[in-house]
Amino acid sequence: MFIGHFGLSFAAKKAAPKVSLATLFIATQFVDILWPFLVMLNIEKVKITPGYTKMNVFEFIHYPYTHSLLMGVVWGILTALLYFFFKKDTRGAIVIGLCVLSHWFLDLAVHTTDLPITPFGDSKVGLGLWNHVAATMIIETVIFLIGLFIYTAVTKSKNKKGSWGLWSLVAVLILISLSNTFGPAPKQVDNTLFISFSILMAVIVLFAGWVDRNREIKLK
Repeated sequence: MFIGHFGLSFAAKKAAPKVSLATLFIATQFVDILWPFLVMLNIEKVKITPGYTKMNVFEFIHYPYTHSLLMGVVWGILTALLYFFFKKDTRGAIVIGLCVLSHWFLDLAVHTTDLPITPFGDSKVGLGLWNHVAATMIIETVIFLIGLFIYTAVTKSKNKKGSWGLWSLVAVLILISLSNTFGPAPKQVDNTLFISFSILMAVIVLFAGWVDRNREIKLK
């Protein structure tokens, strides 16, 4: 899942209006941001298997420290505590922790049976929506649009940048999602692939932060 996670980030702005959209983007994608570094360190493992699912070629062999349910809870608690330490915002910290944990549940819908429950056992789950391209795209798009609708309902532009910037961000996310689905698949797993992914995520997060700074919460 890709834009579905960002849809939840947009929606979370209503629950935590003090939290930057960039921070919410990081929260919902936290484990995916961490994952490439653990792969490059050979702590977690993935390989290219054409046809593994109809949506992508990545076969996730071993990634219990980023993508198990138990570690989702742990990462959620740690990020919530870290945010609270710096911002002293209890509500924002709780929302961030839940956003981090939400990644596992959204992934549960799309992954095959490769999502671990804990890092210590062999139990894995997944509903396999990635084997149904149309259904995956419809569900992700619906989540994304609902989240975007909520974000635009609770925020307004301070200036023109806040308006065209938001729709530019939306267009970029949709284009990346379409590219991931219909573009050429990577031929090999290497550090270049993961570094490129990390740079892309950094650009998206910075873009989201810039957009959010040019918008403000609507007064009730």
